[in-house]
Amino acid sequence: QVQLVESGGGLVQAGGSLRLSCAASGVRFSLGVMGWYRQAPGKQRELVATISRIGITNYADSVKGRFTISRDNTKNTVYLQMNSLKPEDTADYYCNGFYFNDQYWGQGTRVTVSS
Repeated sequence: QVQLVESGGGLVQAGGSLRLSCAASGVRFSLGVMGWYRQAPGKQRELVATISRIGITNYADSVKGRFTISRDNTKNTVYLQMNSLKPEDTADYYCNGFYFNDQYWGQGTRVTVSS
């Protein structure tokens, strides 16, 4: 059973930084594309960033230059370094990953940015 478990969320002041981690378990091989999505209260879930197995990245325009996605395939872990956080970054952040033909989601970790 593949599971994705996020950690690292919390409360931070505007301008601050947080680093999210997402570790995959129950896998024998590296996951394919992994990514981070977020959902703010009353809004739809949106893409934040994705990274391929070989490190090709993609970012939402709203986070370019502030967030960095990375991964460690030896640990089956993906990270999201979030700098210069803004109140509008407040949301539940979800890890996502593909393993063969199946897509998996983590349970989410809350990020709250105070002004």
